[in-house]
Amino acid sequence: MKPRALVTGGAGFIGSHVAEIYLEHGYEVDVVDNLASGRREHVPVGARFHELDIGSPEAARLVREGRFDVISHLAAQIDVRKSVTDPSYDAGVNIGGSLNLLEAARAGGARSRFVFSSTGGAIYGDFVPVPTMEDMPKDPESPYGIAKLSVEYYMAYFARVHGLETVALRYSNVYGPRQNPHGEAGVVAIFCDRILSGRPMTVFGDGMQTRDYVFVEDVARANLAAARASLPAMRTLDTRSYNIGTAQETTVLQLAELLRIAAGASTPIQLAPARVGEQLRSVVNVDKADRELGWKPRVSLADGLSATHGYFANRYAMEDR
Repeated sequence: MKPRALVTGGAGFIGSHVAEIYLEHGYEVDVVDNLASGRREHVPVGARFHELDIGSPEAARLVREGRFDVISHLAAQIDVRKSVTDPSYDAGVNIGGSLNLLEAARAGGARSRFVFSSTGGAIYGDFVPVPTMEDMPKDPESPYGIAKLSVEYYMAYFARVHGLETVALRYSNVYGPRQNPHGEAGVVAIFCDRILSGRPMTVFGDGMQTRDYVFVEDVARANLAAARASLPAMRTLDTRSYNIGTAQETTVLQLAELLRIAAGASTPIQLAPARVGEQLRSVVNVDKADRELGWKPRVSLADGLSATHGYFANRYAMEDR
């Protein structure tokens, strides 16, 4: 019998890649997405699609009765700036929706391993050394980071008290094909869109803020690794939490220049005022994921940016026909 995987947010950018890798490795895959930001055409062929909200009774019933071996929970409100302007909405989706699924997994007999897409870019804050390790203090700068950290605390509770197998993957800045170039999240996709449409790339602040850019296919592999790895007994919040990144720090200005090289373009850069709630430095240590999950990034930033620009260039070419 094939193992079964449920991917929430599986019509979205990262979730669709996670659903694909499960299918490629012999899983039966169900996808839950309310299509608020996901796209139906991103759901891979072979996956069963359920148009549901993660906070709904129907989504809870699917988790409770589905007998899934693993649940990769990626559905979320992902815009840090929206969380700043509307923290109640952010908490309702990111905390309330996650709790709905966790409680359903518990009610279903705690059979499913619950792999949560957390954040290594927003959970630690600006007052820790970089590259940041999992057990360093957490002091999120935004309601988005606070919500992700809250869910990790709930997961530790469900693991210790109810025996649920929980894993938190703390992503750094994920980029790659299918990212939304018109939203507020995803600077690589936004820059690709600007280059291809002949508009300047907008850099907020002085452009010296740094990020750890990890390719989406590497993130999908991390979900598969977390689904299959032997887990340590849950002791503290950080026991089953893993940074997923590259441990390489890149400024936004450097990123813009690397994309101009990948595109063979001379697109100008324009500066804009810094944004509230934005971290100044973010890069994660990934040694623990290598040691305990057998995962490490494979795709270099130059190769990933080239592949991402190529994807968007092909999209633009198709739209022009």
